[in-house]
Amino acid sequence: MISKEILFALSLFPYLGFLWFIRRSEQMPRLALYGFYGTLVFVGVTIPVGIYAQVHYGKSLANVDWLHGGAEVFLTLSNILIVLGFRQAVMRGSRE
Repeated sequence: MISKEILFALSLFPYLGFLWFIRRSEQMPRLALYGFYGTLVFVGVTIPVGIYAQVHYGKSLANVDWLHGGAEVFLTLSNILIVLGFRQAVMRGSRE
């Protein structure tokens, strides 16, 4: 059986492939693209913060509310950028 850590690490490769393809798309809204890249920032922040929670508090990140909430801010910002980017594209398309 594959551990959840290894499965998580392996899941980054398809996501990086997804980013590679959408970056080359002329139809991908730039703001949404930034949001998808922001998801990588979320992952990059969550890993060290999770390690800190484990080392400093002896708990998983999900059980240290202030750290968990702080890390989730990056995911929330990424999601907002994705939604605003696609909204902007839809609004532009409806004007044409």
